[in-house]
Amino acid sequence: MVNATKGLFVSCDIPMAQFIVNLNASLPAAHKFIIHVLDSTHFFVQPDVAGMIRSAISEFRDQNSYEKPT
Repeated sequence: MVNATKGLFVSCDIPMAQFIVNLNASLPAAHKFIIHVLDSTHFFVQPDVAGMIRSAISEFRDQNSYEKPT
């Protein structure tokens, strides 16, 4: 993510972009954070949501990681 005056520029692969778009869509209109979608892997988001996005991604990865049974 790159900080800009009006928002953060996000560049990621398509699956992660879809995760972020779906996260945005799951929120009420007043809390949506995507400012503009440029293409399937680049978009601008509100500058104050970087931590929330990183946290949601981390939680998603933790839920979807495999641990070999002992």
